[in-house]
Amino acid sequence: GYSEDSFTPSEFNLTDYIKEKDNKLAVAVFKRSSASWLEDQDFWRFSGIFRDVYLYAIPSVHIRDMKIAADYDYKNGNGNFTAELDIIAKNARYAVAAKLIAADGICVSEAVVTDSKIDWNINSISPWSAEMPNLYTLIVEITDENGNIIEIGTEKVGFRRFELKNGIMCINGKRIIFKGINRHEFNARNGRTVTEEDMMYDIKFMKKNNINAVRTCHYPNNSRWYELCDEYGIYLIDETNLETHGTWQKLGACEPSMNIPASLPEWKAACLDRARSMFERDKNHASVLIWSCGNESYCGDVIAAMAEYFHKADPSRLVHYEGVVWNRIYDNITDMESRMYAKPSDIEEYLKKNTGKPYISCEYMHAMGNSCGGIKDYTDLLDKYPMYQGSFIWDYMDQALYRTEKDGSETLCYGGDFDEVPDDGNFCGDGIVFADRTVSAKAVEVKFVYQQVKLFPDVKGVKVINKRLFESTADLILNVELLR
Repeated sequence: GYSEDSFTPSEFNLTDYIKEKDNKLAVAVFKRSSASWLEDQDFWRFSGIFRDVYLYAIPSVHIRDMKIAADYDYKNGNGNFTAELDIIAKNARYAVAAKLIAADGICVSEAVVTDSKIDWNINSISPWSAEMPNLYTLIVEITDENGNIIEIGTEKVGFRRFELKNGIMCINGKRIIFKGINRHEFNARNGRTVTEEDMMYDIKFMKKNNINAVRTCHYPNNSRWYELCDEYGIYLIDETNLETHGTWQKLGACEPSMNIPASLPEWKAACLDRARSMFERDKNHASVLIWSCGNESYCGDVIAAMAEYFHKADPSRLVHYEGVVWNRIYDNITDMESRMYAKPSDIEEYLKKNTGKPYISCEYMHAMGNSCGGIKDYTDLLDKYPMYQGSFIWDYMDQALYRTEKDGSETLCYGGDFDEVPDDGNFCGDGIVFADRTVSAKAVEVKFVYQQVKLFPDVKGVKVINKRLFESTADLILNVELLR
């Protein structure tokens, strides 16, 4: 087999080639391909395999796929659950049963499955949100005609409703605010290969510092990341592996005469394949609220086709693409106005027009050097304009690699330090944590302006304002100290 999208899974059927013994599994890596034109992201250029490679076998009856929809009806507190099962069977007689288990172990619904479809209405569901990431476990069990288990499939399920209401994005009926950040996958020793320990650190850091949303810039992330975001509560913009800014930006100016994919039919299949691969892998994750068609690729018929695909394949989520700001005839393909590095005054000017579309900054506060000091000018707009629904800092962590010096010490190094040409200097050092994941001073300001519970002390006492959507302050302790 052959594949060009290195960020999403590729699956090859080896059954016809397997021998009794002396099999050899070989993987070749090509540094350059036609896909190189689609992957001009601002990050370190690495070659190699940074996702798991594994071989597995399936039983005579196999659950190849599940397509799950878990809608939360916030008006009555009930859940509407559907699942479509794709089952492969080789001349076997079998039965399928399914049950949904709450976090406390109680079964809330179960049934024998016919026609590979599940359709349940469930009373008193505990909804999923970043504040309260309630998850259920779907268990699908396949047995043979004698009752012996052939296969068990499981999937974590979060009930939630994400929708546009009167031009405002809402989660479970309430206006959502993205206190977000962009996150590249990076490790100072392993490059683009990140460990579960790395991912857990990132999740804990974000929860501690009031960050509730991540844009997976600019490619689908490791599959485990989505499971952790489901479990701990992080909203995701899931972004297709696409960036071609070098084909239409010339010395910082917009000049799209050589842009790809543009409206060129020869690029359509490749781009749609990347969108479809991301959707099929991530479609069941409660944490994914928005599909993104990619980053900084101008706009044309190909990206419009990607947006159309997402809208048709998944009406339960919204579609994002910032690049329409450069080609406004495609404004209709994105469900939100999204811009990069717009000034607060520019954002306010847009919001005053009341266009009917909500606004987010998919990138802002370029966190290089002594940055993030003016972030309050942006967050102040959140209380003033309901259609302003937050932003995503660029970005989470510095990208730098350890180098061992002659004296045996280690130094974190950036572009050019390894005598490579071309390079972009320290341009990838723009995170609120350093490359070794230690916290920078910038994170302190971010934590303060992103806080959901705000305190306003005066001579009479302290006013507490709770900006959480679903949680009270019952889990918090207010410490007051009077100093003379």
